[in-house]
Amino acid sequence: MKIYRLHRFQKLPITIDEAWELLANPKNLKLITPDYMGFHILSGADRPMYPGQIIQYIVTPVLGIKTKWVTEITHVKDKSYFVDEQRFGPYALWHHKHFIKEIDGGVEMEDIVDYKVPFGWLGQLVHPFLVKPKLEEIFKYRYNKLIEMYGEFKE
Repeated sequence: MKIYRLHRFQKLPITIDEAWELLANPKNLKLITPDYMGFHILSGADRPMYPGQIIQYIVTPVLGIKTKWVTEITHVKDKSYFVDEQRFGPYALWHHKHFIKEIDGGVEMEDIVDYKVPFGWLGQLVHPFLVKPKLEEIFKYRYNKLIEMYGEFKE
């Protein structure tokens, strides 16, 4: 049972309040997800995040195949971090930690995703050329979209 990890950092020239306002509203996820993913919230995004919140989406990650994805927000610390975990969906395991912290000139955001692909050895076989590149592409899109929305962080 192989568990993979994706770990990303991004600095933005915004306040902690602006960053939290973006992250704490599940409806904003569509803004930072590539259009080709066909991301659509079905239910559960009618209020700011709270522990125990269940959010249902439809996504189209590969080959135009629509997939239902159900996540639970398991932990929330205001203006600091939250955790979402897949309950049903395309992964055998999905545990995504989102951290934000104030730094000089803005905020630093950190994403840590621990995930397991389905289908045992077959999933592990396709991981390096299908799953991993797709996840990296999605997070690169988010990185660039956030720069487009808020500007480049100046060191």
